[in-house]
Amino acid sequence: MRERGSAAALRQVIGELADSPGLVRVAELATRAAVSAPTEGRVLYAGLRALAVPAEPVARLWHAATLLREHRGDGHNAALVAHSIGGTEAHVLLALSLGMRPEEFGRIHHLPRVQLAAVVDGLRGRGLVDAAGGFTDAGWETRQRIDALTDELAAPAYDVLSADELDALIAGLEPIATVLEAADD
Repeated sequence: MRERGSAAALRQVIGELADSPGLVRVAELATRAAVSAPTEGRVLYAGLRALAVPAEPVARLWHAATLLREHRGDGHNAALVAHSIGGTEAHVLLALSLGMRPEEFGRIHHLPRVQLAAVVDGLRGRGLVDAAGGFTDAGWETRQRIDALTDELAAPAYDVLSADELDALIAGLEPIATVLEAADD
């Protein structure tokens, strides 16, 4: 049900791109990458990977993108844990990196201010946040290390593709991304 609805929504937004021969190739490449990634330590990805891969190209692309997103997300969670960053701390750091105060950030704005203040104080005590509530140099460095490790942990999914295939995947996704970005505005 979720897959059908998501594929229908994607089809509607990307319009005639949904029926292009290029989409079939992009879906095939993305699926090859998505089903080749390691499952160890990636519970969300592994659970989704157990689902059947749809045959219809738009649904297949959506499924592959979902798998790749969860593979990357599971790796990001591992990177956060490796840097001793908990869930609420991660959201506070994301808010700060976006130039927002934690109590204004949508994912955590509902939490009691006292709880958010304690999280910020804990990050300040670890030298990641300064007195004004922004990143310290160590905070930025930690964020960059987490981002780099996330990228590194996501990369094996694409190892199954040759350099030419990876270039074709990126080139094939660009017009779809352009349409999706325009629809988001």
